[in-house]
Amino acid sequence: MKLPTLLAAIAVLSFPAATHAADITGIPKIREGDQLQIGNTRLRLGGIDAPSVDQLCLNTQAERWTCGAAARDELTKRFGGKSWTCQTRGAIDRRGRTVARCQADGEDVQKWLVSNGWALALTRVSRDYEADEKSAREAKAGMWQGAFIAPWDWRIRNKKTAILGAVTPPEHARAVLLASASGPVAPSPDCTIKGNVNRSGECIYHQPTSRWYAKIQMKISKGTRWFCSVEEAEAAGCRETRR
Repeated sequence: MKLPTLLAAIAVLSFPAATHAADITGIPKIREGDQLQIGNTRLRLGGIDAPSVDQLCLNTQAERWTCGAAARDELTKRFGGKSWTCQTRGAIDRRGRTVARCQADGEDVQKWLVSNGWALALTRVSRDYEADEKSAREAKAGMWQGAFIAPWDWRIRNKKTAILGAVTPPEHARAVLLASASGPVAPSPDCTIKGNVNRSGECIYHQPTSRWYAKIQMKISKGTRWFCSVEEAEAAGCRETRR
């Protein structure tokens, strides 16, 4: 073997990471239905799109509910305490997150999310989960139980945004679905309880009669949320303010 060829072969064997991205393993911190962090690496689940935590949906009774927070919470219940293995191919999204396919307990996490109605198949990128979405739609699972807007449409929502779901949307559906559970204005006159996160990381809810109610600024960047009832706030893990 000629010297240049031999040196090239040694270089390939010495630096395998240059051609294959290493798997990322560990117990994740789940931020949203399709966003997590393992160690110092921020990850985005590839091939799917889950609702943002402040996205709203309608249930079978045409009542507003925080489907984005539910997607995150259900994923946490199912896989949150388990070790994940995430396969990356070096792709980085526009927010600097590494795109990956992840497994936990030998189960495809993306497939679980889509088949249970907590995410949609991102068919412009991959058709791997298209059949799972069809099954979730037929079973009226997760978001499919009522009416919702596709996560990618919700982020750039306008009055022409299509409404998806298994029910005929009521007249007020579009106004509710275009709103945000974290925006500066309550998404409904019936949803005026404020939720915020204190310095200790606790979720605290404030009813309109609370001493601090008027001082709390509702901003997504501050982790705030609107709730429609005390029961909803407590179900989300929040406690009532002590002052």
